[in-house]
Amino acid sequence: MSSVAPSNPWADGPLKLITTPQFQTKKTDIFTTGSTHMALLHNSILRGYNSIYHQAPLVADQDKADFVGYCLAWFKFVKSHHDDEEANLFTKIEDLLKDKTIFEETHKEHESFLSGLGEFEKYLSGLRSPADFSGDELLRIMKSFQEPFEQHFHSEITTIAKFADHPNAPKQGTPEHDAAAATFKTWGKSTVTKAGVTDVVPFFLLNLDRTVEDGMWANWPPMPAPIKWGLINLAGAWHSGWWRFSSCDSSGQPQELWAYRASAAKASQAKE
Repeated sequence: MSSVAPSNPWADGPLKLITTPQFQTKKTDIFTTGSTHMALLHNSILRGYNSIYHQAPLVADQDKADFVGYCLAWFKFVKSHHDDEEANLFTKIEDLLKDKTIFEETHKEHESFLSGLGEFEKYLSGLRSPADFSGDELLRIMKSFQEPFEQHFHSEITTIAKFADHPNAPKQGTPEHDAAAATFKTWGKSTVTKAGVTDVVPFFLLNLDRTVEDGMWANWPPMPAPIKWGLINLAGAWHSGWWRFSSCDSSGQPQELWAYRASAAKASQAKE
């Protein structure tokens, strides 16, 4: 993380990032793999939260409109991810394992932070002008759901990884196993893109640290380089001002958070 000054916070806190089950256990069954890919997606959301948390109190007036846009893209990412899990992924896994009880705790966890998440969106969308944005008020709202939010995004990974030991887990080489693998793959491919190509997709990719876990995920998600470039630079151009607040650059390298860079530049100019 050479591009991040050690004296400044980065997007690896206050919410703790998730160690992927595959890195931790070296297992390659469908549920370890599926929960690992979910963890990588969750970590992009968690870095998004952390990047907002650290920069909210420091955003300069001229940057507030773009920062509000960045925050609302994060909200859209989280809400669409939640809705897509509930409507599609969870029911398919329940059917696969022939068990309607496996996500009972997960459903309760979702309910524990949705109210605070709704308040987050309501505050930002209700601003009469970006100039009215208050970093202190946004932090107050974020702290109101921070603990259950973090707990859920971690525990869901553990829950899915443990399905490998479920009595109805499909055996490798069976049609059921292949169907389950296809379910995870299809859902993973579509869940972010259908949420929004010009906002959620760039947000996801620009908060995806490709250096983690010994570079194991440097080429994840798998897609041709020109496609990835286009999603960040062409689709992302629609809201290009928003992405300065992201935790990583277009190559997936951690970068100094914009608010700290802007503050340092302002201090340097003041000295001249």
